[in-house]
Amino acid sequence: MMTHIRNGTAVTLAALLLVSCGKSEQGSQKDQTQTPDKEKRTLVINASTSDPKPKAAMQQLIEAFKAEHPDVEVKLNLFDHESFKTSVRNFLSAKAPDVLNWFAGNRMKVFVDRNQLEDVSDLWKQGGLADSMSSALSAMTINGKQYGVPYTTYQWGIYYRKDLFEQHGLSAPKTWDELLAVCKALKDKGIVPFTIGTKFLWTAAGWFDYLNLRINGLKFHLDLMDGKESYTDDRVKAVMAKWRELIDAGYYIDNHATYSWQEALPFLQQGKAGMYLLGNFLLGNLQAGELDKYGYFPFPVINPDIGIFEDAPIDTLHIPTKAKNKDDARKFLAFAANVKQQAEMNKTLGQLPLHKDAAVKDDRFLKAGADLLRNAAGLAQFYDRDTTPDMAKIGMKGFQEFMVKPERGDAILERVDKARQRIFKK
Repeated sequence: MMTHIRNGTAVTLAALLLVSCGKSEQGSQKDQTQTPDKEKRTLVINASTSDPKPKAAMQQLIEAFKAEHPDVEVKLNLFDHESFKTSVRNFLSAKAPDVLNWFAGNRMKVFVDRNQLEDVSDLWKQGGLADSMSSALSAMTINGKQYGVPYTTYQWGIYYRKDLFEQHGLSAPKTWDELLAVCKALKDKGIVPFTIGTKFLWTAAGWFDYLNLRINGLKFHLDLMDGKESYTDDRVKAVMAKWRELIDAGYYIDNHATYSWQEALPFLQQGKAGMYLLGNFLLGNLQAGELDKYGYFPFPVINPDIGIFEDAPIDTLHIPTKAKNKDDARKFLAFAANVKQQAEMNKTLGQLPLHKDAAVKDDRFLKAGADLLRNAAGLAQFYDRDTTPDMAKIGMKGFQEFMVKPERGDAILERVDKARQRIFKK
């Protein structure tokens, strides 16, 4: 602040001297005037990384970027995850930031189709990202062009109380029948097999994803997400029937529709529930001293003739088409894509980098996740990322209702399919 005042005063005095001395002395007086500091450019970033680890990782990335680009002032606007999802359309159509974080796949495509995200194919070409981030290429590409860069992914699967399993002589199940046996054994001991919070709907979609992937495979799943298959198809009914085996047996906590996923976590922490189907971000909400109690296993095999497909959501950075500072935004995206930043960010996040040469944090859960995704027969994003937002909202609401009232299954699928026909006819 004092530097700004001194420079401003110097310029004012110089102007007075110039007036008093006349035109002939303007050149010499200008030479004696102190040159003001170069004004910094501002880069505005809107992000949903308000939880502790995502916040720390984003701030870490920004500080590293500022160290290499001291002429850029970065303004970070943080939002909680749910409010960000409802506000992002306003960000893109009104006061657009220069950079925002979002998701790959269909969630990105919606805004690309509206011409609200900048084509950054040049960054992919210049940085050789099609090779170094080949696993994310298809999820970032629309009509042969790339519209953002990925910065993190993570595995889904079943996190469980390893200490409780050991106490009751149980081992991680590999098949559906083994999973049912574990569930029965836990319930017989007074432990609810699965905790879940479906207040925000998307957690129920994780169950639909995995059951559909294990029963019907990736192609059918993605065709369903694209509106090419019907929710009243017998293959989808088979998914709901398998899901109902868990619901009817009472293998989920009661009143799950009243809990967010975080609010459902204490059931696992307190040993009232034995397992949780969720992404690896779950671990960021546990205390370090707790981690020895937990184990992880992939979602069990249902049909051995179907390949092992996994959900691996990719979080991304984008430049809105209405951004004011696109030059520095491009520098920021390129910086976030480099191997060092990919490794450092994900070390802080406790997640997996997309850059193939970036080191994975020495963590048993992450190493298991890296092996899982590396050996998977194929990857999906996640229900609300693989389909359109309108379809996702209706489908996920149906899944939550099914978990509470499974006897309505056929009526729910018919309602969801009518929405599919309407939405994908556009």
